[in-house]
Amino acid sequence: MAESLCEQIMRENKDVFVAMVGHRFVEDIKADRLSKDVFERYLVFEGAFVDTAISIFAFAVAKAKTIDQKRWLIGVLNALANQQIAYFEKTFAERDIDAAAFDTSIPEVTAFREDMLAIARDGEYIDTIAAMFAAEWMYWIWSREAARHPMSDPLMKEWVDLHAHEDFAAQARWLKAELDAAGEGMSAEERSRLSGIFRRTQLLEIAFHDAPYL
Repeated sequence: MAESLCEQIMRENKDVFVAMVGHRFVEDIKADRLSKDVFERYLVFEGAFVDTAISIFAFAVAKAKTIDQKRWLIGVLNALANQQIAYFEKTFAERDIDAAAFDTSIPEVTAFREDMLAIARDGEYIDTIAAMFAAEWMYWIWSREAARHPMSDPLMKEWVDLHAHEDFAAQARWLKAELDAAGEGMSAEERSRLSGIFRRTQLLEIAFHDAPYL
């Protein structure tokens, strides 16, 4: 049986994927030792990226070829705007976090935001799918594992549970299915190019998750 595109991508990028799902940030959450300051910096950085993700998926809607793709992606936009952004609004209010007081222009945060947006803006539809598969498959995998561990911070648990939930899992699986379907009959060069986008995204994610500790 021929290797699917996602099987190839995961095989070729096992090193960076393993590095990200085993990141210090992830291990600190699982051990219930992530400091309040690091978590709150992360939330500000991540909240800013989720706002950018709305634009990323909007580009994907514009470039999608079928109405089924567009419908699914519009659902993603709804979840980002009305579930994830709502989480940040609630959490910032409860913790009295002033997002404007944090520097979101540091290189690790800026690179992730700008590079991911550039992929969606300048690339093809499938480029955005590859980049967001890298981000969301990774997030679902580590969150699913982390959700099995006790957490003393209820807002941290809520954030992890949001990404371990079946709704988020369905989104990760949809991205995977889109990539695999596109990969059927795709040239070796194009498959390699998309694998490179996956790798670049993982490296950006690793640096991004380093940022709250800096």
